[in-house]
Amino acid sequence: MYAVIETGGKQLQVEVGQVIYVEKLEVNEGDVVDFDKVLVVSDKDLKVGTPYVKGAKVSAKVEKQGKGKKIVIFKYKAKKGSSHRKQGHRQPYTRLVIESIVA
Repeated sequence: MYAVIETGGKQLQVEVGQVIYVEKLEVNEGDVVDFDKVLVVSDKDLKVGTPYVKGAKVSAKVEKQGKGKKIVIFKYKAKKGSSHRKQGHRQPYTRLVIESIVA
């Protein structure tokens, strides 16, 4: 059984027991998060929502809040001497474990 959920402006295919990383959610570690924006549910038959499946819900437990690996942004203008800028960024995320899918 799998479902396609929408969170953080992205769509993710999830199954029970799967570990996923999503855009940071304002919840504490150990909390349970319910996603009601379910686009597709597949068990014995496929249910496709318009845009969401009515009555469908995916529950997930928050394992960790964290930051991703650092990326370096380096901008410069060619042939202009000392015109450059270096900047770093770490994207925050929430790590979830899918506990149940209700169709």
